[in-house]
Amino acid sequence: MCVLTAMPPVGGKNRRAWRRRSEPADHALGRSRGGFGTKLHLAVEGGGLPVNVVLSAGQAHESRFVEPVLDGVHVRQRRGRPRMRPQRAALDRGYSVRPVRAALERRHIVASIPETHPQRAARERRGRRAPHFDRQDYRRREGVERCVGRLKEPRRIATRYEKLAVRYLAFVHLAMIREYLRTLSNTA
Repeated sequence: MCVLTAMPPVGGKNRRAWRRRSEPADHALGRSRGGFGTKLHLAVEGGGLPVNVVLSAGQAHESRFVEPVLDGVHVRQRRGRPRMRPQRAALDRGYSVRPVRAALERRHIVASIPETHPQRAARERRGRRAPHFDRQDYRRREGVERCVGRLKEPRRIATRYEKLAVRYLAFVHLAMIREYLRTLSNTA
């Protein structure tokens, strides 16, 4: 079964109604410890290129956005159609909760997520074994941090001037395209 969606009409009320449906109610803005802002949940390939991005409000917890980010990942292969899931994932401590580990396990993705200190203490009290953690995989997360830094080089993305989340996401996508072009120019 194939579901088709129509493009929004060019003018009038229908155009505004379409924009309201695609725009989150909070415009992906919210308060967090760092102030009023937006979080970028980013999937990056092993070479440091961004693969997918999802926006959320500043106060939203990271664990709620693992599955939407993974749903947009398409890993290219030499032949055939792209794979829909990566083989490994290296995530930071914010993603170290049971639902995230369960979601990655359901998708057969090997995860390298460090435990937080309270989680480690609780696990040791209960006598459970430690979840899988590969230091070498986790060290590759440094490429993700570098990618985030490169994406935020344009001031427009670092400070978010746009009110609408869909427009801000469009500029993030432009920055992602710039990263791909920068990589192509370096290899040529």
